[in-house]
Amino acid sequence: MANHHITLTINGETEQVDVPSNMTLLQMLREKMAFTGTKNGCNAGECGACTVLLDGEPVNSCMVLAVECQGSQVVTVEGLINDGVLDPVQQTIMDHGGVQCGFCTPGMLISARALLDRNPNPSDDDIREALVGNLCRCTGYLRIIDAVQDAAERQRLLVS
Repeated sequence: MANHHITLTINGETEQVDVPSNMTLLQMLREKMAFTGTKNGCNAGECGACTVLLDGEPVNSCMVLAVECQGSQVVTVEGLINDGVLDPVQQTIMDHGGVQCGFCTPGMLISARALLDRNPNPSDDDIREALVGNLCRCTGYLRIIDAVQDAAERQRLLVS
């Protein structure tokens, strides 16, 4: 199996890594880079636990080959924290009790952040649509939807 030397930016830091041709972005993040916040739920692109931002778009990292990420920017759940301060979606999901087992949380947070980056004033339907690829078996979705609405409001207050 051929190895490839790739350079990419992960959570704002330029990284160089050697990856085999068949290694997924998820495997690279967890096994080579120790970004274990990104979870391996189904390994089939169905659950959303492995969602990361790839060049600003949410993707299931289990479905993307690491070699495809040459020159790209990746943001994991660890990258949402800014100077030790939680992102509004991280804070509000805790405030609203939108976490139980926590396995789906990284993917939910990344999907919510992507939504708020493109739509700072989402409706409940917008939130539901943005989170459709993220499965949660514990909390249900109402607390998570409320948390994203609250994060949107907090974000609007920070900007104004």
